[in-house]
Amino acid sequence: MPQLTTQREAKFRARRDQIINAARDCFRRQGFHGAGMAEIAALSELSVGQIYRCFTNKDAIIEEIVRRIVNNKMLMIARDETNLNRLAGDLAYRVIHRDAQTRDDDQALMLEVAAEATRNPVVALILQDADTLLFRQASEMLKRLYPVLSDTEIAARVELIAVMTEGTDFRMLTAQKASPTPVI
Repeated sequence: MPQLTTQREAKFRARRDQIINAARDCFRRQGFHGAGMAEIAALSELSVGQIYRCFTNKDAIIEEIVRRIVNNKMLMIARDETNLNRLAGDLAYRVIHRDAQTRDDDQALMLEVAAEATRNPVVALILQDADTLLFRQASEMLKRLYPVLSDTEIAARVELIAVMTEGTDFRMLTAQKASPTPVI
């Protein structure tokens, strides 16, 4: 019986992944309002009913997408923890993620999430929770690297890094006006 449960769980996870991948594509092309559950179902090759068995509504899909993007960012923070010079170079060159396709998709989706958060209190809460989680992890990382800094100093530095990285997401949409080489 345990193997049957494991197979069911694997099938459920695979189905959720199908839905998330289809929803990411739909949301990226048409925004949250423009993308309907029927289109997500068609792209994922599932029925709308199958989607609702995995996610209660479109907000739950958005929440899962944000959760995955945040988890990827947290992995990146952990991976690059001791290489702050690389972070400075990445920001100067407007490279936040190593995989260009993931970067473009994640940036576009998070901009869409931010826009939707201004209209939808559920999405605003999802975004707020994601920000709190990322802020906490970045603060813990800086505290390990710079134990002499106070909590106030750590928070100020994390806020500055957040502004720069999120600003980099937006700035990716515009032409770079200065050479990044003097920064690194």
